[in-house]
Amino acid sequence: MKEVVRTETAPAPFQGAPYSQAIRANGLVFVAGQVGIRPDDPRPVGAGIREQTEQTLANLRAILEAAGSSMDRLVKTTVFLTNLDDFQGMNEVYAKHVGDQPPARSTFEVGNLPPGLLVEIEAIAIQ
Repeated sequence: MKEVVRTETAPAPFQGAPYSQAIRANGLVFVAGQVGIRPDDPRPVGAGIREQTEQTLANLRAILEAAGSSMDRLVKTTVFLTNLDDFQGMNEVYAKHVGDQPPARSTFEVGNLPPGLLVEIEAIAIQ
């Protein structure tokens, strides 16, 4: 059985796209890719990787909490960067949020994200 997770404290799916912020199923929470925008403003929070990563992780945290989970219960993340040269800046911010038992992670450079966005992070956590 699966349950849709929805919170107003994180951005809604882009332009009504057919996906959920997260799905809770079998004791796990699957969070859709989050980006560096605020829930009330579709524009990127800034032009830098650090600022966008901070907002991306704030959105991820809000969804996890709405699902009854938390950042310390993350088991896997996938990070998408438009430029792998931004890895160090993203990684410094990321490290502050995932604690001393970080989840497994994959990081990829992608050809494109929505205009102005530099990073997207999706996640799986224990509920």
